[in-house]
Amino acid sequence: MPLEFTFSIKKTRFDEDYCPSNDTRLTTNFANLARGSHRQQNLQNVLQMINDRFNALASWDNPSASRYAVEIDIISVETTMSRNGDQQSFPLIEILSTSIVDSVSKERIPGIVGNNFSSYVRDYDFSVFLKNYNQGLPEFSVPERFGDLHGKMFRSFVGSDEYKNNFRKMPIICLSVSSNRTYHKTVNHHPILGYEYEQREYSLTDQYFEKMGMKVRYFMPPHSLAPLAFYFFGDLLADYSNLELISTISTMECFQKVYRPEIYNANSPASACYQPSLTNQDYSTTQIVYDREERNRLATEQGKFTEENFITPNRDALEQWAAQSSV
Repeated sequence: MPLEFTFSIKKTRFDEDYCPSNDTRLTTNFANLARGSHRQQNLQNVLQMINDRFNALASWDNPSASRYAVEIDIISVETTMSRNGDQQSFPLIEILSTSIVDSVSKERIPGIVGNNFSSYVRDYDFSVFLKNYNQGLPEFSVPERFGDLHGKMFRSFVGSDEYKNNFRKMPIICLSVSSNRTYHKTVNHHPILGYEYEQREYSLTDQYFEKMGMKVRYFMPPHSLAPLAFYFFGDLLADYSNLELISTISTMECFQKVYRPEIYNANSPASACYQPSLTNQDYSTTQIVYDREERNRLATEQGKFTEENFITPNRDALEQWAAQSSV
């Protein structure tokens, strides 16, 4: 019998009382912030940052800059793999879903699902498989089918009934631009997303998301300090409302300020010809404690966990499924 995947979703509110569960991916930004002696202050500060940024962007009919609040749910996706009557469950991804609370209309408006993106299989691909593949090679290279399995599993999830029953629109993932690429400002300007930037060659992350079926555009929102990478299906500018886009910008720009302040909390904005740098010394720190070294270490640990518990025991079946899948 062919390999089959089904999916289940668990939602956890991300608020000042959030505590990571034992089975969450600890490399995620929100889990990192929610541990240690500064956990509650971290959470309060980042949630306030998100609300302040949202109201700054949604400034119309909002004279006190306090009309809106953003609510965030952590979406944990587990996949169950069925083959020959046997079943195995494994954590797949974690993303975020935003909602917008309007204190004037008393409405709770759906935002965007996606935003942050973390994945056990991606940890394996980048922190274990790619690293091992390049050991002993004279220069860095990427294997031909790198990301195929992960991409097809992700597309299978967003095409599933479980996804469609829970979310109205396709996801947008919002990440940092690559420090290995140069971005050029264009004349194209969107009232919410800001000025568009372009680059001449996809980064490895861009290529990886392309295998997930997602396109990428780079925009620097008003009063931002660097462009963000928006990964999406369909039409980024036409498929989402202004408030939906603001919910993603406010959430992910604040996370980026916390864990990549060299880029997103720099003391001067990106130039028209811009190469991001994590060695930039001219930046300000936030009042939020974030352990970036721990994040990198846990990514490797979770990649090895994926290798031992998912990839290696099922390698032949997974490779066959990825080769034959028409998702």
